[in-house]
Amino acid sequence: MSFSQDQAAITKLMAFLQEWDQSGKSVRSRILNDFIKYNMGKTSPELELEFAQGGSLFLTRLTAWMRLTYMIGTCLGLQLQAIGVFLSAASNHRYLIEFLEVGGVLTLLEILGQAQSKEEDKTEAIKLLQSIASAGRKYKEIICESYGVRAVAECLAKSKSEHTQEQACALLESLAHGNPKYQIQVYKGLIALLPCNSPKAQQLALQTIRAIVKTAHSSIVEPLLNVLRSFHLEVQYEAIEMIQELMNYEVRPALLKGLVPLLKPSKEGLQRSKILNDMQKMSLSLPVFVQQAAAAKTIGILAKQSPELSKELLHLRVVHHLVYAMGNQENSESQRQASLTLEHFVRMFPVVEVHVQKAMGDNLFHLFLENSELLYMKMDSVQAAILSANNINIPGGKSCCRNIDLQL
Repeated sequence: MSFSQDQAAITKLMAFLQEWDQSGKSVRSRILNDFIKYNMGKTSPELELEFAQGGSLFLTRLTAWMRLTYMIGTCLGLQLQAIGVFLSAASNHRYLIEFLEVGGVLTLLEILGQAQSKEEDKTEAIKLLQSIASAGRKYKEIICESYGVRAVAECLAKSKSEHTQEQACALLESLAHGNPKYQIQVYKGLIALLPCNSPKAQQLALQTIRAIVKTAHSSIVEPLLNVLRSFHLEVQYEAIEMIQELMNYEVRPALLKGLVPLLKPSKEGLQRSKILNDMQKMSLSLPVFVQQAAAAKTIGILAKQSPELSKELLHLRVVHHLVYAMGNQENSESQRQASLTLEHFVRMFPVVEVHVQKAMGDNLFHLFLENSELLYMKMDSVQAAILSANNINIPGGKSCCRNIDLQL
């Protein structure tokens, strides 16, 4: 480029910046729309050519205006998209450093935490954080050091937009990969989302945990089992898938020990659920009964996958608990799932068949073998009470283990 062309480009840039500095909201909005329209997707060298090597001068102004006005939302979406043109540009290292030096990450995280921020603005802020995280491990650490995991997780839990939630979850997954210093922090942040009130957030958190888990922390056991109380089948599905995967990790014994008692809710748990149900005037099943049915289903899936797991569950008195759940006439799904799972144990282990037939009586046991899935429809209240009062206790000693091993 000749000297005269350089001078013309610089003059054009100075005129552009002067117009920006002297303009109000409406003119700046027009400038930003035009900038985004004509520069989205350009590389850093292309932007520098457009701005006569002065792209940083415009980025500085953009960032300053955003930091001054983000709390009142003035053109915030446009500001974020325009900054995104710089941060998403190939060879953007200089722009990235300049944005970080003026506290850009903290500003983006504050936007996520503002109650008044629009969902679409939060989404744009998350996209900028994704651009920063994609630059490498050092930049992921900067986001995490700025309490980014907590801010993004809270946004995921509270957001009313599924698109925003999906973007937030993708960012958390990105922060977990290639970031060993903060991987556990991200993992625990996702676990902390499991008790939240958003089914979508629970579903996404479970999917992301499955994607990043390399080692399982014991803190996941209780919140994961509590997710089985969800009335949303897509959430239950993800929880059951997660439990299956964790059978290959050191939390397996804790999960099994926590899973079996869910078939027999405590009186305290039932009372609390009934009080809550009455207060909310719900006509749906009690959460503990939803959890009971899901636990029976999960145990059935696990037992059918592995003879070794079947043995472990037997030693945890799973048969006693399944027969108890079959007697719960307040929730037919609990009865159905428990009956289907019990059938697996009855047909797999003769010792179980003997104990169950004795507890049920010949007539009910015959109906059970004919069609375990629909047994609850043929059961009267007296038979249900007998099942709930069962005291089946298949010995777990060495002789029982030998018998089971032979049957396997």
